[in-house]
Amino acid sequence: MSCICEELAGKEVALSPVCLGQLWMFERLAAEELEALVSAALRKVYDKGEAIFRQGDPADRMFLIKGGRVKLSKVDEDGTETTLDIRKAGDFLGETQFNEDEADAYPLTAWCMEKTLICGLTQQRFERLVLAYPNIGLQVIRNLSRRVAWLTSRMGSMSATNLEERLYRVLVNVAQEHGEPGPQGVAIHFPLTHEELGFLVGAHRVSITRALKDLRDTGRIIQEGRSLILPKARQTAPIHP
Repeated sequence: MSCICEELAGKEVALSPVCLGQLWMFERLAAEELEALVSAALRKVYDKGEAIFRQGDPADRMFLIKGGRVKLSKVDEDGTETTLDIRKAGDFLGETQFNEDEADAYPLTAWCMEKTLICGLTQQRFERLVLAYPNIGLQVIRNLSRRVAWLTSRMGSMSATNLEERLYRVLVNVAQEHGEPGPQGVAIHFPLTHEELGFLVGAHRVSITRALKDLRDTGRIIQEGRSLILPKARQTAPIHP
């Protein structure tokens, strides 16, 4: 009998081998706790361009991205939309539900970059789980602390004064998270526009165009069509916990 995720996704969505109970946030759960977690999960398929949640929506759900890719963006008071992160299958959305100060509304919008299947929990269901299985809450606290340390390390890529270096560090992080190893190096196959790269780096897209050209000219990246390849010999250490 096939998994319900496989039935919902069909052949259009490549599923992550990571299941909800294997997610970094729920590591080290006992079999009984894992079974309760999976039983409480809700699953839904979203089309490309559809929002899983929007900035300002009630923050009452959290998700594992079982298949697909999601862009997280924020609209500032002046109407400027900033891309903050890209999440892939096996990643998690909706962490702000654990922050009491931010629990009323999502501070970001989650856009599906392709057809996406999510598997997650409502806040009400999760709170019932924690009351019944306190160790689930304890493990979430520990794993969230590790995640904060990783996000803090990523901020280091923004401290470089040279735009070319900042952009390269961001591309290394993206390749580490979403890239596919190949004979030339690690390839980023999904398209990132110059504008989106500018948001991630903190620069205008015209400057990003120049910086990408400099990275190509110096051999730090290779461009093949809409794919970017980071040669193995030229990569710096990835910025990770």
